[in-house]
Amino acid sequence: MPSFPRTRLRRNRASSFIRSLVAENRVNAADLILPVFVTDAAQSSEVASMPGTYRNTLDDAVKLAERAVSMGVPALALFPEVDPALKTPDCSESWREDNLINRAVRRLKAEFPELGIITDVAFDPYNPKGHDGYLVQGVIVNDETVTALVRQALSLAEAGADIVAPSDMMDGRCGAIRDGLDAEGFTNVGIMSYAVKYASAYYGPFRDAIGSSGALKGDKKTYQMDTANALEGLREVEMDLDEGADTVMVKPGLPYLDMVTRVKETFGVPTFAYQVSGEYAQIMAACQNGWLDHDKVWLETLLSFKRAGADGVLTYGALKVAELLQEDA
Repeated sequence: MPSFPRTRLRRNRASSFIRSLVAENRVNAADLILPVFVTDAAQSSEVASMPGTYRNTLDDAVKLAERAVSMGVPALALFPEVDPALKTPDCSESWREDNLINRAVRRLKAEFPELGIITDVAFDPYNPKGHDGYLVQGVIVNDETVTALVRQALSLAEAGADIVAPSDMMDGRCGAIRDGLDAEGFTNVGIMSYAVKYASAYYGPFRDAIGSSGALKGDKKTYQMDTANALEGLREVEMDLDEGADTVMVKPGLPYLDMVTRVKETFGVPTFAYQVSGEYAQIMAACQNGWLDHDKVWLETLLSFKRAGADGVLTYGALKVAELLQEDA
């Protein structure tokens, strides 16, 4: 084995040029996906628990998309803030042809045809109880939910979504959605599965943003994964891939980088991580208080995802990071 003093590892750290040449991982704007909240409100409003992130009117969502394209960010992931009056137990607003998310998809694809548009498949924005699936006598029912999720996915595909992303964690949903899409001719619409999605405490600000936090009754532990488990996550990925998922995701991100690595090394498939709202809020709060260096922490954080094996990252900081990368270029 190499040993000191003949081998001095610090030689490859001695100057910026050699550090750049031997760097094992890099973050590029092309690695980033920007989650965007859309609203039917008269004007955009900042999410109080997510400084710098807004519920965007469609006009402002178009402006964000324009910035993303100009900075080389290849895709947006859309999430709606749904009027409470439109929330019903059957969540039928989720597949109405002219609902908020479908209008957003159509407009963005019309104005930016090459920009990737990813849409969630789940009922939490549409469910008066705030859950991702149908609630019957206090129990989330799996198969009935899956049948309805296929309707939602088809509606999103018809609107022009490039990728549908089942985030509900019902068993069998990827296969049912794939069959439904293929039967209607949407063979080119991809499925990005929230395959390893934990019942995490980091989702609070997201629920504030879409208006489901006050509505949620109970918790999601009967369908989202136990935070103690890792092998179960690999089983989830294996099943979703077998059912036709094209890409898989680990959510949350930083607390579960070990799962990003295990998924990538085990399956070798395109693997994404979602740096969720609570992670974003932590960073922004610390930076606003002067406790952390905003620019350095954002770049270091995103690099950690790449080092763990992520092919891409969904992050509310996508435009911040892309701008920093442009400045460093």
